[in-house]
Amino acid sequence: MDSAELLNQLADIHLPEPVGLWPPAAGWWILAVLLLAGLYFGGRKAIAFWRRRRFCAHALIELDRIYDEYATDEAGDPDAARLHYVNALNSVLRRVALVHFPNSAVASLGGKDWLRFLRASGNCMNLDRELAAALSHGRFQPTISVDADSLHVFGREWIRSMYLRRRSGSRPQRNQTTGGLKVSGSDA
Repeated sequence: MDSAELLNQLADIHLPEPVGLWPPAAGWWILAVLLLAGLYFGGRKAIAFWRRRRFCAHALIELDRIYDEYATDEAGDPDAARLHYVNALNSVLRRVALVHFPNSAVASLGGKDWLRFLRASGNCMNLDRELAAALSHGRFQPTISVDADSLHVFGREWIRSMYLRRRSGSRPQRNQTTGGLKVSGSDA
């Protein structure tokens, strides 16, 4: 046989079937699952961050509202206005604390225990003895002398530290036997 006959016996070249898009290879499935999981957890983090910022903004708006109320009432009776401001600020701080520690004994804390909780849970760099005394025992006094501006700055910083801190920050630990909080720190 000569080479021309051999070439004639060869079959024509057949192209393979075109590669389809479905089903994708295993690597694409893994990538899709990882992307969906990333979107899910990233979305949850973004929503939680947005909610914390929104709650912080509402608490700060409430704090500014009671401060403005104090500033307008101070012209009439400054002692009563200061006492009302201290009580209202304490109320806002307790509400913020209850948002962060809903199943704790925060609502029943008073006096030095309340101050220990404030120091253990948030930023208290601006909390001096005068402010601490006003927050712990101010509502039980007929008159109170406290710098409302400093108290306002403290309240804003404490609220911001509660809402905008990292999750791994130190928080008071729950006492499992009593349901209360273990707080340590110096007394006012």
